[in-house]
Amino acid sequence: MAKKSKHKKHEEHIDESWLVPYADVLTLLLALFIVLFASSTVDQQKLDRMSQVFNQIFDGGTGVMEHTSPVANPDGSVDEVESAASRYAEDQAQLEETKERVEELIAINELESQFQTKMTDEGLLITIRDSVLFDPGSADIKPQYAEIGDELAEILAFDPARNVIITGHTDNVPMNNAKFGSNWELSVMRAVNFLKIIVDSNPNLDSKYFSVKGFGEYSPIATNDTSEGKSQNRRVEVLIQPRVAEDGTDLPVGTENPVTTEVESGTNNK
Repeated sequence: MAKKSKHKKHEEHIDESWLVPYADVLTLLLALFIVLFASSTVDQQKLDRMSQVFNQIFDGGTGVMEHTSPVANPDGSVDEVESAASRYAEDQAQLEETKERVEELIAINELESQFQTKMTDEGLLITIRDSVLFDPGSADIKPQYAEIGDELAEILAFDPARNVIITGHTDNVPMNNAKFGSNWELSVMRAVNFLKIIVDSNPNLDSKYFSVKGFGEYSPIATNDTSEGKSQNRRVEVLIQPRVAEDGTDLPVGTENPVTTEVESGTNNK
């Protein structure tokens, strides 16, 4: 009996002819993107940031979908914040320049032990020991130091102008002579006389931007129990105020009265 011949089944083959045009399309798209990229202006900083983001994603960092999408602010508040910060920084930089000019004046006149400059929240503070300007119990400027006031007046000629407050301070030794009945009066008159030296020596200064205060003995910076502490407390301070607040808003500049004289006391009684 004849055996039937066995027919082997041919394996079915998948038609892969579509891969060729698909690869061609991908190649064309890649070439198109390369041309577009080459013809565009490349922002290197943005490119670096994009590179960092993709590196984080592919290296197992935080995925893009895990971040909240940025929302455009139609009011432009980001620009306003940046502008406010820029205006404040510029104003502070100008005060720093003024500080450097004052320190140069101090160095030229060899007054490092008698003058001190310091940036504070209220502005640039210049502290002058009273022994430089006044004799004990007197509010009259020593003639040999009047030139210091003239040179300081040149530095205080700001454009635009700034508020300048001159404040007098004393120690706690009671004051009661023919001219002054208290330390308040002495401190105020010392501030007023120093102000006159400054304003009168420079016609470019407008007195409406200047004011004086007198704290007497009630705002010490050192103990009054030692002679050195008392010497530090007897001082005149010149405060040059900023024009721009930290939030970028303009601070009020100038007063209606030419000179404002203010006497301030503490909570203690003599």
